[in-house]
Amino acid sequence: MWQWQRPYRKSGDVEGGTAPLYPMMLESPELRWAFIRKIYSILTIQLLLTIAVAAVVITVRPISLFFVSTTAGLVLYIVIIILPFILLCPLYFYHQRHPVNLLLLGLFTVSISFLIGLTCAFTSGKVILEAAILTAVMVVSLTLYTFWAARRGQDFGFLGPFLFGALFILIIFGMIQIFFPLGKITTMIYGALAAIIFCGYIVYDTDNLIKRYTYDEYIWAAIALYLDIINLFLALLTVFRASDS
Repeated sequence: MWQWQRPYRKSGDVEGGTAPLYPMMLESPELRWAFIRKIYSILTIQLLLTIAVAAVVITVRPISLFFVSTTAGLVLYIVIIILPFILLCPLYFYHQRHPVNLLLLGLFTVSISFLIGLTCAFTSGKVILEAAILTAVMVVSLTLYTFWAARRGQDFGFLGPFLFGALFILIIFGMIQIFFPLGKITTMIYGALAAIIFCGYIVYDTDNLIKRYTYDEYIWAAIALYLDIINLFLALLTVFRASDS
């Protein structure tokens, strides 16, 4: 939980974890920096696991062919789609119980990674590389900007309602296109708008990581940032794939 202390007024070394992350910080900077390092360590492991699992699915062709050419594969694909949503329930109840929370988080990450691999299995390597590079550049840039802005007193909490509304519209629009497929240009516009929304979510969730998440919420903080990055990659993949077709 939050360790509330007197307002931290002393200037110090940012890299050493002795400088406040934002003005009028009321907790120990060392504790908050340790929390942030923990989140990004978990997030790095999640992303490396995603790359490894997706690479196996893409390179071992019988795996992807099984899912697209057999009834059992289709059923299993539906199960894998639903599995991450099911895992959120035990994650909610056991997010403070170690190591169960990390095991559930690992299973959640593997299921998402498998879906990423199946999505990329029938996409050209050039498109995947373009989307991955741009995702990495955007994530690093937005993260650095958010930390820089937080130290100057900016607060991005106001983005929450707007991003939620935009995401809801995006989901409804995506469901509509299942029955009324979009054209090439419309698909690119849809992907670009989705990319903008998830760029906003990266800023918003990073700001929450700096200021609002409590120390026992590291699982939720890691999941939020992980999903932001994955959805940004998928949105960019949609844009590049539509332009390449």
